[in-house]
Amino acid sequence: MLNIPIYADFHNHSTFSSDSTTSPNILVEALKAHPYIKAAAITDHDTIAGLKETQQLAASHPDILIIPGVEIATRQGDVLVLGAQELPPKPWDIEDIVDFARATGCITIAAHPFRQFGLADEVADSSVDAVEVYNGVSSAMANKKALDLARKLGLPGVSGSDSHRPSDLFSVCTQVQASLNVEEIFDAIRKGHISALPAGKTVRF
Repeated sequence: MLNIPIYADFHNHSTFSSDSTTSPNILVEALKAHPYIKAAAITDHDTIAGLKETQQLAASHPDILIIPGVEIATRQGDVLVLGAQELPPKPWDIEDIVDFARATGCITIAAHPFRQFGLADEVADSSVDAVEVYNGVSSAMANKKALDLARKLGLPGVSGSDSHRPSDLFSVCTQVQASLNVEEIFDAIRKGHISALPAGKTVRF
């Protein structure tokens, strides 16, 4: 029997990314205040330096979850590695990142595949676990192409706001059939027990 779903945003940047103005504290406070999104991945560019601080800020709040992660700029395109507690060894080719993720129990997601720095059609040969089908920054056309590709490949689709400013946070989210537990969330992604929700989608209870 599946759990009552949670709602998660799998793609967020903090001030540990040079192009983001969202501090770890702002991210955590926004997560606390949101009416239903209670899990967020911190996926800074090529670094996990902000993970510890963000998790410490959230630690005293059992009703929210910070998911470890990183956005890696591989030679072929950007990929999210959820669960990363350390950076994979270089060189950063997509095959090596996927191998690293599988060996360490992480999840790989093709980030904004049809935007600049995306994997595009190379997703098909990448062996990633999922595709970001709704990215909060990508155009509607780019997101549609990502959704069509995920369906064609039979891969789970997720949503990520790709937030770089406080106003960008949680613009899209993913419904996950799991509790606020990282391993349960990852298991749900692998099994496709998720629903990617686009911008403007209202969740009713």
